[in-house]
Amino acid sequence: MRDQLILLPGWGLGSAPLEPLRDALLEQAPHLAVRIEPLPLEADARVWLDVLDEELPGDTWLGGWSLGGMLAAELAARRGEACRGLISCAANASFRQRDDWPNAMPTTVFEDFFEAFLLEPELTRKRFTLLVSQGARDGRTLARQLQVALPQLDVEALRAGLQLLGLLDTRAALQRYAGPQLHLFAGNDALVPASAAAALLEWLPDVETALFDGASHGLPLERPDDVAAAILGFIHEGDDA
Repeated sequence: MRDQLILLPGWGLGSAPLEPLRDALLEQAPHLAVRIEPLPLEADARVWLDVLDEELPGDTWLGGWSLGGMLAAELAARRGEACRGLISCAANASFRQRDDWPNAMPTTVFEDFFEAFLLEPELTRKRFTLLVSQGARDGRTLARQLQVALPQLDVEALRAGLQLLGLLDTRAALQRYAGPQLHLFAGNDALVPASAAAALLEWLPDVETALFDGASHGLPLERPDDVAAAILGFIHEGDDA
C-alpha cells in the first residue's frame, strides 16, 4: 500500500500555498500519495478536529503548515498509533506568547491583528500575505503569488480559525504523541520566530527539527523542493525503523 501524507493548510490563504510542495513531493517520490485537506468551514472552531478526524483516512502521515501544523499535532495526539508520523512547517507550539512560552508572537500584536480583521477582513487578509512573505528572498513575488490565489472570503470561518490560532497550545499534544515528529522552521519568519525551533527541541529533545536560513513564513511555497527533500528523508527514516 502506498504511503499517504495529509497536508493541512494555514489560516486564511486556502490550499494553494501548499500545492508547490505537493508537486515537489510527488516529483521526488511518485510512490507517495499526497492529499491537501482544506480546513473546515464551520464557524465553530471547537468542532474542527472532530470534522478533520472524521474526514481523513487513518494510518497516514499527518502534516501541516502554520495553523494546519498545529491542528495536525492535535490530531496526531488524538489518533496515536493510527498516525504514522507528524510533520509541521512554520508552526509554533503556541502561536502567541504565553508566560512559559515567550518564543512566539506578542499577545498584543495578535490581538491587534484580530481586531483589524474584524473591522476590515479583506484588507487585513491581504496585509497578512505581506507578513507571510516578509523575509523571503523575493518577498514581493511571493506576496503576489499568495494574493492571486486567495480563496473566497468566508469571514465567519476565518474568524473562527483566527480565534483557534490564538487559543491553541499544542505542547501537551506534542508530548503525548509518541510517534516520530519533524518540525520545520524558517530563519526569517515574521510570524513564528526562529527561536521557537530551539525552544521546541529543549521542550521535547526526542523530536527532529530543521531551520531553513533566509526563508519566510511562506516556506512551503518559497522553498518547496528543499522542504520536500526534508520531509521525504524523514518519512524514509520512519519506514526503515
